[in-house]
Amino acid sequence: MREILGRRLQWLRSSWSSLRSSGRPDGDSGALLEAALHCASAWRWPVLPGVGRAAGDASRCACPDRDCVVPGAHPFDPGLLAATTDARMIGWWWTNRPSAPVLLATGGGAPCAVSLPAVAAPGALARLDALGLRLGPVVATSTRWSLLVAPYSLERLGELLYAQDHVPSCLRFHGEGGYLLLPPSPASGGGQVRWEREPAAGKGREVWLPEVGTVVDALVEASSGAPGGGSRLAF
Repeated sequence: MREILGRRLQWLRSSWSSLRSSGRPDGDSGALLEAALHCASAWRWPVLPGVGRAAGDASRCACPDRDCVVPGAHPFDPGLLAATTDARMIGWWWTNRPSAPVLLATGGGAPCAVSLPAVAAPGALARLDALGLRLGPVVATSTRWSLLVAPYSLERLGELLYAQDHVPSCLRFHGEGGYLLLPPSPASGGGQVRWEREPAAGKGREVWLPEVGTVVDALVEASSGAPGGGSRLAF
């Protein structure tokens, strides 16, 4: 199976190189395919392309909602349930839509995440580091940072939040049925998504992820002190 997957990836990358050498797509678009393939093949994370921006108007989402609050940075067609680790499907998607953002379908067997305003995030990470806690990958945009954590159930999340005196509205949880924008996708608030902390190896091909219960207290505290409540929706 590993040999077959390796051949598929080699074929897809070879085909992509041919397209790039012929003038389509550009290098940034090639990086999106490479990122999607790596997430799916190396880490077994299910991914799918985001809707992207409207042709001829980079400020507007390509979806029908003219007032979309996360322009370009959400699923549309295909829908979230289409997320896959299949290399051929991923190659087909990004060959046809080379500039599409890379979305991770969170939950199930895939990582979940907790996100908070960017203004509060460095302090939260510093506190977690001071406590000696090992963190997993951290995805950052100009408006929000997202800490990837091990998959959790709604019941487990409910228990953790019930124990808090207050949970700020700017703190968001990306679990089953959710999604997260991954590097090097363009961010809806401008700029590019990046790794604030790179994924590190766990068991086998898995990326190491902390349990949500080890980080939620620090994130609630940091988010509660965010200027203006940090309630901006843009990712």
